[in-house]
Amino acid sequence: MVQQLSWKVGGQQGEGIESTGEIFSTALNRLGYYLYGYRHFSSRIKGGHTNNKIRVSTTQVRSVSDDLDILVAFDQETIDVNVHELRVGGVVIADAKFNPSLPETCTTATLYAVPFTEIATELGTSLMKNMVAVGASSAVLHIDTEVFEEVVLEIFGKKGQKVVQKNMEAIKKGADYIREQLGEQLETMKLDPADGKKRMFMIGNDAIALGALAGGARFMPAYPITPASEIMEYLIKKLPQFGGTVIQTEDEIAACTMAIGANYAGVRALTASAGPGLSLMMESIGLAGITEQPVVIIDTQRGGPSTGLPTKQEQSDLMAMIYGTHGEIPKIVMAPSTVEEAFYDTIEAFNLAEEYQCPVIMLTDLQLSLGKQSVEPLDYNRVEIRRGKLQQGELEELEEKQYYKRYRVTEDGVSPRVIPGMKHGIHHVTGVEHDETGKPSESPVNRDDQMNKRLRKTKGIRFNTPIHVHSHKKESDILFVGFNSTRGVIEEAMERLEQDGIKVNHAHIRLIHPFPADELLPYVQGAKKVVVVENNATGQLANILKMNIASHDKIQSVLKYDGNPFLPQEVYAKSKEMFVLNGNV
Repeated sequence: MVQQLSWKVGGQQGEGIESTGEIFSTALNRLGYYLYGYRHFSSRIKGGHTNNKIRVSTTQVRSVSDDLDILVAFDQETIDVNVHELRVGGVVIADAKFNPSLPETCTTATLYAVPFTEIATELGTSLMKNMVAVGASSAVLHIDTEVFEEVVLEIFGKKGQKVVQKNMEAIKKGADYIREQLGEQLETMKLDPADGKKRMFMIGNDAIALGALAGGARFMPAYPITPASEIMEYLIKKLPQFGGTVIQTEDEIAACTMAIGANYAGVRALTASAGPGLSLMMESIGLAGITEQPVVIIDTQRGGPSTGLPTKQEQSDLMAMIYGTHGEIPKIVMAPSTVEEAFYDTIEAFNLAEEYQCPVIMLTDLQLSLGKQSVEPLDYNRVEIRRGKLQQGELEELEEKQYYKRYRVTEDGVSPRVIPGMKHGIHHVTGVEHDETGKPSESPVNRDDQMNKRLRKTKGIRFNTPIHVHSHKKESDILFVGFNSTRGVIEEAMERLEQDGIKVNHAHIRLIHPFPADELLPYVQGAKKVVVVENNATGQLANILKMNIASHDKIQSVLKYDGNPFLPQEVYAKSKEMFVLNGNV
């Protein structure tokens, strides 16, 4: 019996690959296993190779696995593209329809040809071939097919009991067929029992959308773009139930300005996009900065530049999100590393946006946004709504012909805020420099006062966990630093390095800007070498470290920018090589 294994299904987009993985993983999640899934898909609606790799474990996992135990193939391309991942003793379960074969170089895996299409057709439609594949997979894992019944009922129940029965029959026939071929050969694939606990299984985008709802957001203007669209799709279904709405705008410029306008009117609003959309929003983000309007913007990073690799992993928007606007404005940039953090950090993003009256950008990446993970039950008692200096009572009466000092210069940099229509709250709002009442002003003294006021508001930002620290050693051989979805591979690499006798610390950055230099500095000072792991070509996070912490000689980068997420073995091997090359043994 094993504590964990990795399963992958692949074929052409449009063949039901996603639903195959969804049914398989949902059933195992309900048994109480921990899961981590990552989808590889082409940037087209139909056609092109796609696969879904799912790691199943009796303990928590936060990354894709190095190798592969079971590969389910609907075409020969799936075998050719993915067979190199199979471990010694791995299994390929392929549709007999395409006469599958293993490459001559693959001598340690076993191929089982199962007539997915033929069995499904006999039952009424070839579309059920993915259900036959699910059944075959369950037999390899020694899982009773009945565990899929609840999931099948939820998916196909609206189509009638006959459809449910046929799909369950397809699962059972797939299991029966491969059991006859296997006999007792694959006892090594049998999973240890799970703990049976109930957990959610969700992607980061759904957690963000749920966090927005819980955080009081009631309006989302957005334009669809991979990998952000699921946030909008989730809220299209849910926001109207809470008195809110979603508007699909003509472009990202309109989306951002509408979100700013809604916040100006007192409604918590957000928008979400990816790199190309954020480029279009930059002028509007500057408008929010100078007019001191709260707005929450989600950037789901993907491969760039331009259209780049729209369905692939990358973390290359970091510098753009911090420095992309022309001129200088206060801005907060956050970066959750897990689905749970994505939920809680979205709520906090709205609080910070209103407390500091500035744009808050929450960075995710494609792996976090679209990768599915097991999630412990969320604690809604942690939800807190803070609206900062928003004036919600009666305002003091103004002297005749006086305007409200919406942009009053204050010690903490945050001015009192009113919403339109409040009696005695009349003021100007303009994108040009202005005085305390909002009236345009080019006075050098006023310019200094307003710029200094805006820029000092985030100096004392309160964020409860600016860095996540894994291990608390005062001194280490290696300090790993990363952000977003690299947390899981770093944690696994740490375990392997520590088994080699190397002392390792890990600081994962959750507050990117303003940078938490004071919190990170002790770990940098106590490390012989700082290894920054990130999915980009220029070491953007490493450069931010160098800008904020004077330890350039210690900082080295482990980079990957081919569109694929890191594997634990890659981080382990590259960091150990650095350790050895630096004269350590």
